[in-house]
Amino acid sequence: MTVLLDPPLWPRHGTVWGHLVSDVSLDELHDFAAAAGIPRRAFDLDHYDVPTERYGDLVALGASLVGTRELVRRLRASGLRVPARDRR
Repeated sequence: MTVLLDPPLWPRHGTVWGHLVSDVSLDELHDFAAAAGIPRRAFDLDHYDVPTERYGDLVALGASLVGTRELVRRLRASGLRVPARDRR
């Protein structure tokens, strides 16, 4: 399993958010998110938005903390990245 978590950098709704991705498959990502209790509504085409207060739980379940650039690099290399132009 390779589920990655980048630093929470995006303030919104009274907290700070980061991204949870898989560099293997979306099925792996959805299974991990479901096991962690992350609602499907948090999914945004190639990642889940997760609040900073969930980070400890996600790491305990096996998510690997990586920098934002590393997360994007690995997501692109996996072929799972949805480019900005396709997000509409």
